[in-house]
Amino acid sequence: MAIRGAEQLTDQQFADEIARGARVVIFEYTISILVMTFKRGSDPFLVRPGEGTFGKSWPYSLLSFLFGWWGIPWGFIWTPMALYTNFSGGRDVTQQLLH
Repeated sequence: MAIRGAEQLTDQQFADEIARGARVVIFEYTISILVMTFKRGSDPFLVRPGEGTFGKSWPYSLLSFLFGWWGIPWGFIWTPMALYTNFSGGRDVTQQLLH
């Protein structure tokens, strides 16, 4: 699985970025079609120290905001959870990738 933002880095450069405080995050999105609701995660993104996540998360948040609510009952539950996760900087999966 490719990490967006780390395509050009060698393994050593990637490890150096993580050691400097970079993290790998996934943004969540929810899509609903009446009685079916799908909760998914984006590709992983490399977020360097001091770098914001809004620019990376807004497409997934917008997708959830527009199309997540329509499923009953899970759309009403998973959409706010996905938006909260995205607005909080995404779900940190750095440790899972390192092991």
